[in-house]
Amino acid sequence: MKKFLSLISCFIFISFAAIAQQEELLFDSEDILEVSMKFSVKKLRNETNDSTLLDSFLIYTTPAGTQDTLGVGLRVRGNFRRENCFYPPVRMRLNKKEGKGNIFDGSRNLKIVFPCATNNNAETFIVKEYLCYQLYEEVSQYTFKTRMIRINFQNEDDKKARTEQFLAFLIEDDDKVAERFDAEVLENKKVAGTFLEDSAAVRHDLFQYMIGNTDWSSLYQHNMKILKLDSKTAIPLAYDFDMTGMVKPPYAQVSSLVDIKDVSQRLYRGFCRDEELMNAIRDEFLSKEQVLLDNIQQLAHLVSDQEVRNMTNYMEEFFDVMKDDRLFKINILSACRTSE
Repeated sequence: MKKFLSLISCFIFISFAAIAQQEELLFDSEDILEVSMKFSVKKLRNETNDSTLLDSFLIYTTPAGTQDTLGVGLRVRGNFRRENCFYPPVRMRLNKKEGKGNIFDGSRNLKIVFPCATNNNAETFIVKEYLCYQLYEEVSQYTFKTRMIRINFQNEDDKKARTEQFLAFLIEDDDKVAERFDAEVLENKKVAGTFLEDSAAVRHDLFQYMIGNTDWSSLYQHNMKILKLDSKTAIPLAYDFDMTGMVKPPYAQVSSLVDIKDVSQRLYRGFCRDEELMNAIRDEFLSKEQVLLDNIQQLAHLVSDQEVRNMTNYMEEFFDVMKDDRLFKINILSACRTSE
């Protein structure tokens, strides 16, 4: 009888484990996902567009530790990195029915952010940009979900057929964000910053100031999507954080439209809002100081100690402004924009 009960208990345990494993989806875990990919970078860059995909495959390690192969279509995306990086950013679509009954269930369309260059230090900037997405999740509920991946990659252009390994990360599709909030992503519509919902806009603007980002625009939807929650509520949805003081890759440039010389210089580009509201959101950031600093430490094993110190110091400089009434007035309240 004891043996029978033991077998029943074992069966129940295995069943629950299988259900838990089945229910784990792509963005449910912060563990680095191990994947393998093989395609021609030249073909991806030169032969794909919005309607033409490059047939390829993705091999990934399942939560159970086994490997599964999925057919995918790839196309190039982006602007600056597309033209200036060895590895351009990629949009990946799983073949029909491939993302069913596995961790990709519900995530058929994804973006992949590759390192820009092939040198050993390139993935450091990937880790730091991924960090920015994690930081944004701490201060706003309206964000893209991300997942770090470690790619074993074979470039079909390489005659020696070498396999490289590097870090990259996945970003969920625009439509999935909209679905989560029962909302709509506005496409090709100019939205003045003053029409964005006040609280969400200030959180977004202070976040961009925190990471040292001036490379965005709501009016032209540059590095920003607009999430329409209802007929009266539009929310900023930020992405693409490489041109920032927090990341600061070698190719980082400052737009001629802003009055700073280096991406590490902070400039508040948000619109002026009610001062009481801006101070309330300021208090939200101050209450999350340790959480935001902890996010840096959680990725410390992926970058050098010097990079950890650099990111920590940069974050602390932001909080020096937030804690000081005079500096907050000079750098935020008096610097906010009153017109486009």
